[in-house]
Parts: sequence; C-alpha cells; structure tokens
Amino acid sequence: MVLVDTSVWIDVFRRPARLRLEDLVDFDDVVTCLPVIQEVLQGFDDERAHAVARDAMLAMPVVESPLRLETFERAVQLYRTARRAGVTVRSGVDCLIAACALANGLTVLHCDRDFDAIARVSSLDARNVATRFK
Repeated sequence: MVLVDTSVWIDVFRRPARLRLEDLVDFDDVVTCLPVIQEVLQGFDDERAHAVARDAMLAMPVVESPLRLETFERAVQLYRTARRAGVTVRSGVDCLIAACALANGLTVLHCDRDFDAIARVSSLDARNVATRFK
C-alpha cells in the first residue's frame, strides 16, 4: 500500500499534469491520510476544481482517521530524532504524514526532501519520484 503525499498530488492535479499517478503506482494500492487531504484541498482557488479534488480524495481509503494522540507523539519523536541527528525536517506536517505511514506499514510516494530526511532517521519507506521531472 502507498500513501501518496501532497507533493505528488499537486503535480497530478496541475493543468497540464506533470505526472500521471497510474505511471507510478497501481491506484488500487493508494491510500491517504487527513493531513494530506487538508494540504491538497486548501491549495485550490477554483471551486469546481476543489469539488472534483475533494470527491477524489475522499473516495480513497483514509488511514489514521481519526488521528490519535499516539500518531502526533510519533510525529514529534520523528522530528526530534531528525534534529538530534543533524537532519533538517522543514515541515511538522510531513512528520505527521510519515507517522501515519509508519503506523500502517505504508510506503510514502513523494517529491519532497523532508521524507528522504525522515527516512534517514527512521524505518520510513519513502519513494521520491522528483527525479522523473529532470
């Protein structure tokens, strides 16, 4: 199972799209989490596009819903572990997304260096697809 990060969804929903999700992963294996849904949906200015994206995001299986205190605590621990190791994680939300993935044994599909950093200090399985754009 694959948790697709906001950084990938941005390139999927972009017009024209910079990548096709089906070229990266079997859509039946895709799940999401509440922080990703929030990040994706807050980025839409156009109401029609927002409605389409909302329907698409909410049609997927959602892990860690509701979010539990343990998930937040794991996110905090990821951030602190990275910082102690001299690794910079720019987004606490990315730590929360990583915590959701770790709790469910998921791979994170992303275009965001934060997940590579988190993977260096944890058992997170992170697959960076940013190189596909070069």
